[in-house]
Formats: sequence, structure tokens, C-alpha cells
Amino acid sequence: MSENRRSIGLFGAMAIGIGGMVGGGIFAVLGEAASIAHGATAVAFAIAGVVAFLTAYSYAKLSVAYQSRGGTITFIDQAFEHDLFAGSMNVMLWLSYLVTISLYSVAFGSYAGTFFPTNHSELLKHGLISIAILLPGIINLVNASVVSKSETFLVVVKLLILLFVIVVGMPFVEFERMSPVHWEAPLAIVTAGMVIFVAYEGFELIANAAEDIVEPEKNLPRAFFGSVILVIVLYILIAIITIGTVDEATLMAAKDYALAVAVKPALGEVGFTLVAIAALIATFSAINATIYGNARLAFSLGIQGELPLLDGKETLNPKYGVLSTIFFSLLMANLIDLTEIAIIGSASFLLVFSVTNFSALKLQKKIGGQIWIFALAFVSSSAALATLLYHTYSSNPNAVYIFIAFITLSLVFELLYGQLFRKKFSTKQ
Repeated sequence: MSENRRSIGLFGAMAIGIGGMVGGGIFAVLGEAASIAHGATAVAFAIAGVVAFLTAYSYAKLSVAYQSRGGTITFIDQAFEHDLFAGSMNVMLWLSYLVTISLYSVAFGSYAGTFFPTNHSELLKHGLISIAILLPGIINLVNASVVSKSETFLVVVKLLILLFVIVVGMPFVEFERMSPVHWEAPLAIVTAGMVIFVAYEGFELIANAAEDIVEPEKNLPRAFFGSVILVIVLYILIAIITIGTVDEATLMAAKDYALAVAVKPALGEVGFTLVAIAALIATFSAINATIYGNARLAFSLGIQGELPLLDGKETLNPKYGVLSTIFFSLLMANLIDLTEIAIIGSASFLLVFSVTNFSALKLQKKIGGQIWIFALAFVSSSAALATLLYHTYSSNPNAVYIFIAFITLSLVFELLYGQLFRKKFSTKQ
């Protein structure tokens, strides 16, 4: 691509990565991490951050070598030559984004529910969750350009809100609450980090913008590393504020909206309300942006014949990507609870990232980079996934079963639709 057509600089590329990570994830999973790691919640975020940073190295090298809007699906296809496995992983990636939309919508429902009486009905809860998906879905159907134009502004707003929470909360932190005597066992701490790993997944969106980034050989690695490091520091500070300012009993009683509770010691009910409103804005914008991105991922998979986005004339219809994203997200968000959604989302992205890291390892001679870092990234992400599934199976086996069902669905769908109909579809395009 000609350099004069590239329009995204280093800070713009970092904004994409930061915006992808600092969305609804931190508002949704903070309480989940605290409920598992307790005083070691900040350590759990740091462990997850290390896995994300190592994986970012793979993405940086792959993005420079294969500058494509396909991002992750391009890397996997390059490594596995678009076979059954690659096609299945591409479908799995699409399903993973559906899970993140569901996670954000449940978080939206939890924070929105704080504005209603404590004993509000299940019907209201599911209504709020559904609104969080339907409204952004309508925006994407009517005027998708609004989404892309507003994201940079919203990234700045979300960062300022979280920085505000850190600044006002730091004087109230009781560091004794984070003493090792309040830590869980090492395996539980690692598991907590993997449960909340979904809060880090958004950095890979930089890869989808690689074609538009100025001086990609220099700016792509800087954007990946810079955005991940900044978010690791941000999350650790947020975890310190949350654990250090609120007693555990109060935090566990309100774990679905933990960040709003964390600011109460400093600002009281006013602070609680402000953070709750901020969470609604952040989760809503994250859903908006993820529907936008996932619909386009679906369209890319439709072009390859991996998703049936055809109209009556057997031509691709981009709106089908939005509609299918809305439909399946609504099902997941209203049928699976928050803990299970967080686990499934983290497991799904750990699987996709493990495959991406292995792809980098396999393509090392073509993309350059240190082979031992690719190997370490693959081992760490795979071990993280195994740890999450092992611990989850003993405490919440239903989440593991749903995750396995996702993998099975991806394989079967690719086998029956992608492999059997792709050639027929491609000859008509």
C-alpha cells in the first residue's frame, strides 16, 4: 500500500489498542478477579498482562509482515494455508467477539440496575441487558460511520474516568488489605488472571488497521507494546484502588459493579453514581465498537465462504453480519451468567492467541523475530488456558462444557459449510 494513503500515526494506532482493551472489560470482570484472588487481585492482572505482552510480540511481527484488515484470520490462514483447522479458528474468533459483547451487555445491565430498587425483577435485568445490545445494533444498521468517528473521543473519556478513580481513591487505600496473608493460593491467583484475561484482548485490533498505519515497521511494534504496557499499569492501579479501599464483604456483595463501590470511600454516593454512569458509557461504547468490528469480521469470513451472509441473490449482504451478531449476542447474554461469560470469553481468546502465537512460531523465518519469544508466548498462553480450564472444571464445569461446545460448533460448521460450500460460493463471486 502506498505510504501517502496511510492516515493513522503512532498515537492513533495506540488509541485503537487501548480502546479495544479499556472498554467494558475492566468494569465487567474486576469483581470476578477479586472474588478469586482477593488481596492478590493486582498480581492477577499483572500475570494476565504478561501473557498479553508476549502475545503482542507475535502480533507485532505478524502485522508488519502481513498488513491486512483480516488481522488474526490472515495470520492463521498464512500459517495453516486455510485448511479445516484455520477455518474453524476463524469462526471461533467470531464467536469469541460475540462472547465479549455479551459480557459487556451483562456489565451494562448490572451498573444500570443500580439506578433501580435493589430487589428489581429478573425481567428488568434482562431488559437492560437486551437494550445494551439492541440500541448499538440499530446504530450500526442505520449509520455505522458514527461508531468509528466517535471511538477516539470515547477512548479519551474512558481513560480520564479511570484516572480520576485512581487519583481520588489512592489516599484511601489501605495497603494491608493487599498483604500476602490475604492472598489466595498461587494456582487461584493465576486462574483469576486468566478469568479476567478478556479485559486485555482488544490489543489485537491494531492488526486490523495495519494497512492504514504510517511507517508500519516502526509504529506497529510501538503501538502494540505501548498500548499493552499502559493498560497493564492502569489495570494494576485500578485493582489496588478497588481492593485497598473497600472491605471484602462489601466488595463481594457488589462484585458485578465493583468499580463504582471502590470510589465510595472518597466521594460517597455521588462518586458511586458518577462511576456507574461512566460504566454505562464505557460498556455501551464497547458494545457499539465490537458489533461494528465483529460485523466486518463476519463479512470477511463471508467473502471466504465461511459464514452464510448471502441474500436471496446469493450476493454478500453486510447487514447480515450486524443482524447475526445482535441475534447471537442476545442469546448468550440472556442465557449465560456473568461468571461463565467471563470464563468462556477469556478461554476463547486464550485459545485464539495460542494458535496465533504458534502461527508466529511456524512463520518465524518469514516474519523475523526471536523464535524463543514466540515459543514462550505460545507456551504461556497455552498453559494459561489449561490452568483456567482445569480450575474452572472443578468449580464451574458448565462453563467448560459451553467452551467445548463452541469449539465443536466451529469445527462442525467449518466442515459442513466452509469446506463443502466454499468452492461453490467462490466460483459465483
